[in-house]
Amino acid sequence: MLFAVWALIIGTLLIMMTLSGSMLKRLPVSTAMFYLAVGYGLGPGGLNLLTPDPIAHAGVLERLTECALLISLFASGLKLGVPLTDKHWWLPLRLAFVSMAITVGLLSLVGIWALHLAPGVAILLAAILAPTDPVLASEVQVEEAGDRDRVRFGLTGEGGLNDGTAYAFISLGLSLLGLHEAGEFGWRWIVLDVLWGFGGGLLIGGCLGMLVGKLVLFLRTEYQEAVGLDEFLSLGLIALAYGCAMLCYCSGFLAVFAAGLALQRTESRTSSKPASLVPVAAVGLPDKETREAIATSPDHAGAYLMQAVRNFNSQLENIVELTVVLLIGAILTYVGLSKITFWFPALLFLVIRPLSVWLGLRGMKIAADQQWLMSWFGIRGVGSLYYLLYAINHGLALQPAQLLIALTLATVVASIVFHGISMSPLMKLYGSSKARRGK
Repeated sequence: MLFAVWALIIGTLLIMMTLSGSMLKRLPVSTAMFYLAVGYGLGPGGLNLLTPDPIAHAGVLERLTECALLISLFASGLKLGVPLTDKHWWLPLRLAFVSMAITVGLLSLVGIWALHLAPGVAILLAAILAPTDPVLASEVQVEEAGDRDRVRFGLTGEGGLNDGTAYAFISLGLSLLGLHEAGEFGWRWIVLDVLWGFGGGLLIGGCLGMLVGKLVLFLRTEYQEAVGLDEFLSLGLIALAYGCAMLCYCSGFLAVFAAGLALQRTESRTSSKPASLVPVAAVGLPDKETREAIATSPDHAGAYLMQAVRNFNSQLENIVELTVVLLIGAILTYVGLSKITFWFPALLFLVIRPLSVWLGLRGMKIAADQQWLMSWFGIRGVGSLYYLLYAINHGLALQPAQLLIALTLATVVASIVFHGISMSPLMKLYGSSKARRGK
């Protein structure tokens, strides 16, 4: 009977979203806000059908959010078609490394001075809440692979990079609590968690994405083999990049992001036609011979491959968003509200995020409205939830764990609500302003 009830709920929810999806895009709300309300209704505060206790079920929830994050990071890499030599890359790099480090530092100070936390717990809290989210930020991310808009490109690249860079600070916080080995004078943390974690992850993911992409296109264009099952290619590359990186003790998140980025770059190097010139319906044409002819054409093979992979990842991202935000809504019942859960997210979004972006981008020529939008849309979501669960599973004590759960969930929910309400109207205003400037 319980399975039948779940089938009824999920079926109704999916059909409702299909029917109302275009309407929601015209309203100042996001799909995540709707999922959040439904998740709360399904949780202990409502029907009690979904009971994801963040302490008791931390292991399962960690794996679920980890998979969601990997899918979204790979999709972020696929969206960024700007060559790595382009100066536009300085923007997401500075946001993901400089601004994020400043955010961690400022949040740590707040944790120590205002919340009276031990340094290890304060750094852990800061590292959990520092990364922006690639899952819930689809409306402010790039729309086409060649999009060079500074706001969209900067936020997309930042979301793809900083979930990987956050691990260095997570491991530092755990080390100060005696839950992670940092080595004498911190040598292991610097060499393994920071230098090799960043560099090795990007190198492994980039090489695998390039090699797999070239191999598939070579087999298709030269021998008319390896045609179809592009969904398997996408999932297989995510798993391969992540597994190889983790076995080599470097960042699996950065590896997956780099794999998506490298696979996307393979298209531009091997195909004379960009994906936008391949008919959208081509990927789903009922005529098998026509599909195979396009997929194996030297002029269209790369574009066809990327269009198929992007379409699949886009649908997968929607399912991931639904699943994770439903869980966040259900987990809310386990969070006790207090004054801290109200002023802490406001401090992060209105003071610390804008200040860290301003400091991180000093010296760059960026329009005021672009910097303001990047400051505001520091969306927090699945990445923060994953690292929270990661810390709990690595032995974080119950008392600090409960505080971190409350602050993390309060921040994520505030982000879903306030960023969700403002996302559509602000991006429309930005589009109009950009059109008037002619840029």
